Amino acid sequence: MLRDYLPILIQVVVAVLFAAAALGFSVILGKRGRRSAVKDSPYECGMLPLSEQQPRFAVKFYIVAMLFLLFDLEIVFMYPWALVYKPLLAHGMAVFWSMTAFIGIVTLGYVYAIKKGVLEWRR
Repeated sequence: MLRDYLPILIQVVVAVLFAAAALGFSVILGKRGRRSAVKDSPYECGMLPLSEQQPRFAVKFYIVAMLFLLFDLEIVFMYPWALVYKPLLAHGMAVFWSMTAFIGIVTLGYVYAIKKGVLEWRR
């Protein structure tokens, strides 16, 4: 059984050796220039960095993105269920009622998000 994992072990060893060699050669052969304030300043498409901080984004963008991912992933779970629905239906109606409960919970979450005003852009 250990013989089955030998190719994976060899690949991991080769990857680690390659990474170590690349880092080692860059340290040995790389240029060692003098550091200055100009060299250490961030380069942003030729623009001078005017501020030290990142711009602030509204929390609403992050909430909408998380809700999108949440509901999108829940819908993705329905595709495999729909593909095997007919064969599983032969075992009883539990398959139908489990997905009905799942859709109900998703709908309750969506209604809750709407009632909280998460999806309203203007107030």
